Amino acid sequence: MTGAGADPEAGPAREFVVEADGGSRGNPGPAGYGAVVLDAATGETLAEAAEYLGVVTNNVAEYRGLVAGLRAARELDPDATVRVRMDSKLVVEQMSGRWKIKHPDMKPLAAEAARVFPPGRVTYEWIPRAQNKHADRLANEAMDAGARGERWSPSTSTADLDTGRSAGGRTATDGGARAGSGTGAETGAVSAARTGAPGAARPPAEPTAPAEPTAPGATGSAADPIAAPGASASDTAGTRGAEADAGPPAARGDATGAPGPAGGRGAGAVEGQAAVGGARSASGGSAVRDGAGAAGPAGPEADPRPDAASKAAAGSGAPGSAGSSTTSQAAASADVRAARTVASPGWGPPDMGAPATFVLLRHGETPLTPQKRFSGSGGSDPSLSAAGREQAEKVAASLARRGTVQAIVASPLARTRETAGIVAARLGLEVAVEDGLRETDFGAWEGLTFGEVRERYPDDLNAWLSSPDAEPTGGGESFAATGARVAATRDRLVAAYAGRTVLLVSHVTPIKTFVRLALGAPPESLFRMELSAASLSAVAYYADGGASVRLFNDTSHLR
Repeated sequence: MTGAGADPEAGPAREFVVEADGGSRGNPGPAGYGAVVLDAATGETLAEAAEYLGVVTNNVAEYRGLVAGLRAARELDPDATVRVRMDSKLVVEQMSGRWKIKHPDMKPLAAEAARVFPPGRVTYEWIPRAQNKHADRLANEAMDAGARGERWSPSTSTADLDTGRSAGGRTATDGGARAGSGTGAETGAVSAARTGAPGAARPPAEPTAPAEPTAPGATGSAADPIAAPGASASDTAGTRGAEADAGPPAARGDATGAPGPAGGRGAGAVEGQAAVGGARSASGGSAVRDGAGAAGPAGPEADPRPDAASKAAAGSGAPGSAGSSTTSQAAASADVRAARTVASPGWGPPDMGAPATFVLLRHGETPLTPQKRFSGSGGSDPSLSAAGREQAEKVAASLARRGTVQAIVASPLARTRETAGIVAARLGLEVAVEDGLRETDFGAWEGLTFGEVRERYPDDLNAWLSSPDAEPTGGGESFAATGARVAATRDRLVAAYAGRTVLLVSHVTPIKTFVRLALGAPPESLFRMELSAASLSAVAYYADGGASVRLFNDTSHLR
């Protein structure tokens, strides 16, 4: 690339300003970047670069824009000093060395950017998005060109004129839409030196989806918490899935270890609903979006109390559930709309990068589920029943419509691995196994109903109902221990899947623990969650440590 009005061999080294940006229309979605090199003294546009990237994440596009801008500056003067100005706080903080780079897609790009100029010659500054409109417009022009099957051309670009720049001044007009995350194919780059050629006005950046409000700590892209990296669930929020197959009459479904609202503790992961005590959340502020869920004490795999047994898990009520063949197209469209809504970033700044989004799927029913029996990790390890397999197929169809899940991780137990396998076959993904997602070990209570435990081990049960530190009879696992295990698993998976959407196939107790920790709620909150077999929930984790509960106990796909 050559630069208009620049001669790198004449006179002392110059100072440039590089403004760069990137965007992704979807999560992931078609993406592009834009970069402009300015003379620091005059504000004159010396070079522009833009490229359509195919399907990649917003953060990848931003990094690609940075690299292109630095390379353009180096071609103008390899001895120059450069001030990089970007509206991505993530990129600015990471390249400044103040934030760690954990995402595997970001590390090589950051290293590539650092190699363009010698250390110490480049500084980074965050600017509001309204002040980065030139690069933003270039990125949108590249995406528009890609949508037409073309390459961006400097001869038709109006980005420089649209910004109203004059002698270093800039207006505060906002640029085009950005969104999404993901990884994918890339196309060849097109960049050019120019001072701003006139051309046709650029079409709207995102014609297919309306802009969504942003949520605290969220990124700026519409996604599916249930299915795509940094995305949100298609079917809107409901209540979170439960784990126990059995439930004692005196306590609610999932065998959890926190005192219930009425003074009693929910039955453990009785194949119905399992609540979980456990470690305190270290995450920052959280937000429950779009109607999180059902109330009432939690229970293990089943809901032990008779009154709870009759309660249906609250579905999200969102469109997008599987329907008859005559309405499948409308249902799929509703799935997409709901996914964008639930995945919208919230009210926080859009510069935190795409979150790691965990779509939490409780396994389908086993023969123990309707019997409301404790079914943890120390029992018979039942497989899915015919009803459970049908539920898994329906989940798979719903997630396939959403199209956003990038990886699948499952508990090592048979019922979760079988559920995950059915979904993975539909999505064309592999299943990784994570021991930290297993259900609580209910010791000698495995396979028993709540009433049977009450009759045989009354003192142990009372102690267990009173404290999350108490263990089931026979050396089972306390809910405090389960909580600590799930928190450690969460941290490990967030680091491994930063910026991506991952389906975690687990059980009542772990799923409720993910939600409780995200909300910073006390152990007794576990008794106020209703979790159904094959239900979907979602939690997003952001770069600043914050978490957002985006979906809870959604069962609309089962109707």
